[in-house]
Amino acid sequence: MKNNKKIYIETYGCQMNVSDSEIVASILTEHGFENTHEVTLADIVLVNTCSIRENAEERVRKRLQYFKSLRKKRPELIIGLLGCMADRTKTALMEEEQLLDLVAGPDSYRHLPQLLAQVGTGQKAIDTILSTDETYADITPVRLDSNGVSAFISIMRGCENYCSYCVVPSTRGQERSRDAASIVREATDLFVKGYREVTLLGQNVNSYDWKTGNTAINFARLLEMVAQVSPLMRIRFATSHPKDISDELLYTIARNSNLCKAIHLPVQSGSNHMLDLMNRKYTREDYMERIQAIRRIIPGCAISTDIIAGFCNETEDDHRDTLSLMEWVGYDAAFMFKYSERPQTLAADTLDDNIPAEIKDRRLTEIIHLQQKLSLAKNQDEIGKSLEILVEGSSKRSNNQYFGRSSQNKVAVFNKTAAGEGEYIQVKISGATSATLLGEVV
Repeated sequence: MKNNKKIYIETYGCQMNVSDSEIVASILTEHGFENTHEVTLADIVLVNTCSIRENAEERVRKRLQYFKSLRKKRPELIIGLLGCMADRTKTALMEEEQLLDLVAGPDSYRHLPQLLAQVGTGQKAIDTILSTDETYADITPVRLDSNGVSAFISIMRGCENYCSYCVVPSTRGQERSRDAASIVREATDLFVKGYREVTLLGQNVNSYDWKTGNTAINFARLLEMVAQVSPLMRIRFATSHPKDISDELLYTIARNSNLCKAIHLPVQSGSNHMLDLMNRKYTREDYMERIQAIRRIIPGCAISTDIIAGFCNETEDDHRDTLSLMEWVGYDAAFMFKYSERPQTLAADTLDDNIPAEIKDRRLTEIIHLQQKLSLAKNQDEIGKSLEILVEGSSKRSNNQYFGRSSQNKVAVFNKTAAGEGEYIQVKISGATSATLLGEVV
């Protein structure tokens, strides 16, 4: 039933947060709210947040100040905070800075209609209680800002790895997997609606574990079940933890042509000293063995990673270990960050954030420059090849060109043809930058 209230949702952080925002949109739509992409038209502004890095929180705070300024013209505007920042910052943002009317944690989204009703009576509303079983498995997400080609499916929530730098276990709670049948149904529904690529999401997808009767379904089995929806639907996933990625999973990817030949395998550091302090539960040598397994079982598989520069006690030798590992692997791409201490983490409680900012900046710059070199070399290796590209839309630089991705998750830009969005076409690669392949439709 319509209530004429328009909701504007702004999302920060990872793919998981994008998926969560789509769940929120679905819940509120079912209760009569209407989504809008124009904040100036909104009656309610919800900011879905990320706490993993300090600069993400700073951006959120600036946006909240902007939304608060809109109240000068529209005093009835409701402002809410969702996600990972909710519990830790609720006192400061709601009581001290008077920026918020509503705060809801990642497991409280079903309660949003009731929380908004409470705000409507003039009260503040807070619900940040973590759940041991909430997966939102029965909710069909509203696809916000979708290109109609690719979509995310959350397969599990929470994390129990307790990496010393990471706030996720305290903000998202313990691991719990979603019913496998509901995941397959969602993938099937997306395919019927014209989507041709889905990304299965979890803090550590390798930990997926669903039991039904006497049958146990692990991530490799789930991946194959989703792949069987249609050979025309590509399947990606994020993220794998190096300590858990199995040969079974690699062989599953190798034998299914629509399971994308691209694996994101965060290393964080190439130094055993750092990996130990980070509580990553693998060594440099363990990681290298997994890379060798990927190369052996899935020839041509693209590998991307996450890297942290300037973690606590990091020496120049530790930094050089990271650079040397990057060169040894030859990553196709990487997300690279300098360490920022986060409250409610083991590192914040037990280690000193003792690397000066200028050293962090210099090390990060060196990591970025090396990765740009590696990415360019990897992309140049594609020149002369004909790749199957899934068309995603028009290029941002030219309306006369499409862009899309290969199975290896490489972005290609090419001339427009009769083919349209959501179709597969063959593109012969003629040039490359560190970020993009350039080609012509064959």
